Amino acid sequence: MTAGPTGDTRLGDTPGEAAYRRLRADVITGRLAPGRKLGLEGLRQIYGAGVSTLREALTRLASEGLVVAEGQRGFSVAPVSPEDFAEVADLRLLLERQGVRESFAAGDLDWEGRVVGAHHKLAVLERRLLAGIATDPVLWKRHDLEFHHALIGACGSAVLLETYTAAYDRYLRYQMVAVVFRGEVAAEQHAALLAAALARDADRACALLEAHVLGCVEHVARTGALLPFAPRRAPGAAPAARRMAVR
Repeated sequence: MTAGPTGDTRLGDTPGEAAYRRLRADVITGRLAPGRKLGLEGLRQIYGAGVSTLREALTRLASEGLVVAEGQRGFSVAPVSPEDFAEVADLRLLLERQGVRESFAAGDLDWEGRVVGAHHKLAVLERRLLAGIATDPVLWKRHDLEFHHALIGACGSAVLLETYTAAYDRYLRYQMVAVVFRGEVAAEQHAALLAAALARDADRACALLEAHVLGCVEHVARTGALLPFAPRRAPGAAPAARRMAVR
């Protein structure tokens, strides 16, 4: 199962699993910045794990696209770019819209309660952010994931849910690096998604999701927040074409 973005260790975790969770969380939340070289000796001092354990954890992260294996040069945190963010957003939308349709059709009263409860926690954090109150961004995004995960939680597919969580984490990394909070627009969209869920209006929810996710992508592109972290292109090279396949 994919680890979440918080880096919390679990009872019974092996040293390798604990190191993997912490490294993964630090990449997703931006504590390990895109492009940063990941020297094993330096990581050993930070994470308190052996070199072989760290190498195994980094290899797992490379298979998830969060770390780049550079052969004899070791590892580095995967770079980010507006084009890749758009592709990650496409994947998230594809999975979430499918999950919404299945979940809205199958969800029972207990599912509705989980959706309402998850939205309440998220809305509290959003109100704090809108009021300018200092708020832990990792906690805010944890509640964001819990709400969106609750929306699709009755879909009946463990594979879809796990794949969605992994896609969300990659999407989240861009949000954390770019420090994205779109204010009242995002909060209003979450409230509208809750209303659509309770009304079992999947078409409305899917339209809201598209506006919600692609609006974030467009906001990041407009502000240029990722440009300081994007890999440098060779002189004269054209930027990669942006894909928005699931519009």
